[in-house]
Amino acid sequence: MAADAPSTPAGDYVLSPQVASRVSALSSYKLAAGDVISIRVLGEDDFTREKIRLTDAGTVSFPAIGEIKVLGRTVGDLEAIIVAGLKGRILVNPRVSVQIEEYRPFYVNGMVEKPGGYPFQPGLTVRKAASLAGGFKERASLSKIFVIREDDPNQRAQKVDLNTPLGPGDIMTVEESFF
Repeated sequence: MAADAPSTPAGDYVLSPQVASRVSALSSYKLAAGDVISIRVLGEDDFTREKIRLTDAGTVSFPAIGEIKVLGRTVGDLEAIIVAGLKGRILVNPRVSVQIEEYRPFYVNGMVEKPGGYPFQPGLTVRKAASLAGGFKERASLSKIFVIREDDPNQRAQKVDLNTPLGPGDIMTVEESFF
């Protein structure tokens, strides 16, 4: 195992500060249950894994490395962990690419034409989410839109406006206007 990514017995890799600073510039999107990823090692088809849906456990089984905990990690974190696991003992200079094939869904409820779950898209706002859900119904109140954030342990509804960014797993509710 390379010095950049020491592991614990449970496969919970820790990135060194140097690797973590390089990786943090890549992406802030945190992987979680429901995401679908593909892992490719350039020139090494035996290590390629296509369209892996992350389970609630948040682990990925990878050849020669074993179980890797990916829950809450970025794509860059996962690439660095796999490179560190393969470098030296398996491959001389592994080049790893992790791609998100499908984001986990966000949810739209209330006064929209087609309530339900929709795949997250980077740059998603309340306005865009409503469009994906078929638009607002005639009686929708644009001043009474609430979001429950996926990462909020208290699951509190926060009042938002049309330009508020949404994240994967968020639940948006549009209330009815009475006037």
